[in-house]
Amino acid sequence: MPIVRLAPFLYSYSKNWPPARHAETLEQTMRTLFSFSLRSSLLWAGLLAVVSPGLAADRDVWLNWRGPNRDSIIQDEAWPDNLDENHLKLVWSQPFSDSYSGPLVTQVFVFTTETIDGSERVTCLDRVSGQVKWSKDWKGSMSVPFFAARNGSWIRATPATDGETLFVGGIRDVLVALNCKSGEELWRLDFAEKFGKVPDFGMVCSPLIDGEFLYVQAGKGLHKINKKNGEIVWSSLGDKGDIMSSGAFSSPVIATLHGKRQLLVQTRTYLAGVDLESGSPLWKHEVAAFRGMNILTPTVWDNGIFTSSYGGKSLLLDVSEGSTQTRWDNKLEGYMSSPVVIDHYVYMHLRNKRFACIDLQTGKEMWITRPYGEYWSMVTNGKEILALDQAGKLRLIAHDPTEFKLLSERKVTEEEAWAHVAVAGSSVVIRTQKSLQMYNWVKP
Repeated sequence: MPIVRLAPFLYSYSKNWPPARHAETLEQTMRTLFSFSLRSSLLWAGLLAVVSPGLAADRDVWLNWRGPNRDSIIQDEAWPDNLDENHLKLVWSQPFSDSYSGPLVTQVFVFTTETIDGSERVTCLDRVSGQVKWSKDWKGSMSVPFFAARNGSWIRATPATDGETLFVGGIRDVLVALNCKSGEELWRLDFAEKFGKVPDFGMVCSPLIDGEFLYVQAGKGLHKINKKNGEIVWSSLGDKGDIMSSGAFSSPVIATLHGKRQLLVQTRTYLAGVDLESGSPLWKHEVAAFRGMNILTPTVWDNGIFTSSYGGKSLLLDVSEGSTQTRWDNKLEGYMSSPVVIDHYVYMHLRNKRFACIDLQTGKEMWITRPYGEYWSMVTNGKEILALDQAGKLRLIAHDPTEFKLLSERKVTEEEAWAHVAVAGSSVVIRTQKSLQMYNWVKP
C-alpha cells in the first residue's frame, strides 16, 4: 500500500496506542515517511538560497493572491511534462467545508479558510504532514443576491501573509489579523460597521501587503491600513454602495509605469492608478462591463495595463501624465479567470469558456480553443501553464502562440475547485470545495 494511503491510518492509530512512548515513536515514523520527498525539495531550496536568497524564497512559498507578485508567474522553475501519478503525487488530503479562498503556503505551514455553521474559520496545517496546528473561528455568514445564489454564500477572499501575520478578509467585510504560529487574533477591522454597508456579494478582494502597510478594496472604497494595528491611513475611490457598482470583484497590484510606482485598482466600473503615499487618484479609465462584472486582476506589460470584462472587450491601456489611451482593443471577453503573460503573449480563459492566446503587441488573436470549463486558475513558469478548472481538472499547457498544445491533463477531484491553485517549489496545493490537497512534483 502506498505511504500516502497508510498515513491517515497510522496517524489515527498512533493517537490511540499506549504507552505514550510508542505513540510518539509511530507518529514520528509517520511524519518521516510523509516528509521525505518534500524535505528533499526544501533542502534544495535552502541550498539555492545561499546563492540567491530572494529567488529561492519566492519559489518555495505562495503568500498572496496569485503568488509572489500577484501575477501567477514563477520564475526559473522546471516542471515535469506529465501530470500522472508518477509525476504529481498526492501527499495528503484534509476535509473542509466550503470556501472560494485560495490556499497560502509558507516554508512550514499551509493556510485555508471555510464557512461552516454560520461562522468563518481559518485553519493552519503543517506543510509536511497536513496535521492541523490551529483553527480560528468568528461569526460570518450572509446570503448573496438570488441571481448569484448558485455561486454560494461562503468566504471568497484569498488571505495574505508576510510569514508572521495572516490577514484574512471575511465575507461580511471584516479584515482579521492573526499570528501565523499561534492563531492569536491581533486586531480586527469591521468595514461594514465603519462604513455602513456589507457588500451585496461579500468581500472578494485579497489584501495586498507592501512593507508595513496593507491595501484592500472594501468598505465602499480602497483603503491603506497599518498592518501592525489595523488603523486606516487613508481611504480613496469611494462609491455609493449600490449593488451594480459597489463592492470590488478584483484585487489590486503594485506596478511601476513610466517610472511612477503606483497602485493599480480595478473597481466595478473603472480602472485607476492610485498614489501609494496619499491615496490620490493619478488617473482613471472607464471599463465597460455587464452589471459591473470587472473581475480580472490588472495585468501589466510594457508600461501598459491589460484587462478584459464580461459584456465588454479586451484592451491594452497606456497611461501618461494623468491621462489614458487605448493602445488596442478586440472583441474577446474575459470573465472570472485572470490571465497569465509569457513573453509578449497573454493567455486567457474567456467568458465563452474557450481558452485564447493574444499577441500583446497588436491585440491579434493567435488561436482560440473549444470550450474547456467555466473557470480556470492558472500559474506559469514561463514555459508551461498549469491550469485548474472548476470541475477539478488539472491541465499542463505549452507556451506556444502558434497552436494550443495540451501536454497533459488529470482529474484530481470529483468536487468543484473554484479556489486558485497554489504552486510553491515542488508543492502544488489545491483547495476543492470540500478538501485541501497537497501534491508534490516528482522531478527527473
